[in-house]
Parts: sequence; C-alpha cells; structure tokens
Amino acid sequence: MKLIKFLFITILVLGILGYGVYYFGTNIASEKLMEVLSAELENSGEMENIKKAIESDPELQAFLEDVKSVDESTLPVQTKEEATRMLVKKVGISGLQEIQSKVQQGQMSKEELMQEIEERLSPEEITALKVIAYKELYSK
Repeated sequence: MKLIKFLFITILVLGILGYGVYYFGTNIASEKLMEVLSAELENSGEMENIKKAIESDPELQAFLEDVKSVDESTLPVQTKEEATRMLVKKVGISGLQEIQSKVQQGQMSKEELMQEIEERLSPEEITALKVIAYKELYSK
C-alpha cells in the first residue's frame, strides 16, 4: 500500500513539474522570440517597409480594415506574447520557420499563407492576430 501511495505521489509531482516546465518554457520561448523579432524589425528598418507595403496594397488594407471596430475584450489573446504562445502551440516553431522560409523565398503566395493560417486557427484567433499586428505597426 505504501508503494502504491509513493508511486502515485511521485507521478503526480512529476506531472505537475512537467506541466510547469511546458507552460513556463513556452512563455519564455515566446517572449524571447518576440523580443528578437521586434528588435530585428526595428533595427533593420523593415518595420517601415512593412507599413509601406500594407499602405500600398489594397488587399492588405481591406484585410486589416475590420480591426478598428473589434471589441478587444472578446478576443482569445490580448498581447503579442499570448499571440506568439498561441502560434507556437497551434502551428509549432518548425511550422512557423517553414512558412517564413517559403515566404522569403517566394515559394508561398499571400493566398497560400492565408489558407495555411485559416486551416490552423479559428476566425477569432485570426482577428486577434490582426488587432495585435495593427496595434504593433501603428502604435509607434
């Protein structure tokens, strides 16, 4: 009986520790990823290029148009860190890297990218990402 009790407590403690490592590990990884990406975009001047690309592309402007009227309290994620964590969980780091390399090499069009995202995320999650991206681009 003592052995079963000891095994149960050990398994329970290991389960809690494993969940804690997973939860805090994804938090730390997503925060680090956002810091690196934000710094890289700001330092390279890419943020301005992205703004100009959005402003010159009517499709992208239409895509972001509904962001202004969204009630942010109903969205599944509120911050860029939460959004990064959601993307890492739903798409995976390797999936995100694969998408990034395809886009950079011109192997993936905007339509293919949107299809890929729509397959993996709900409409509410996509709207949350739009809101966060809009705030990040135009709040500075």
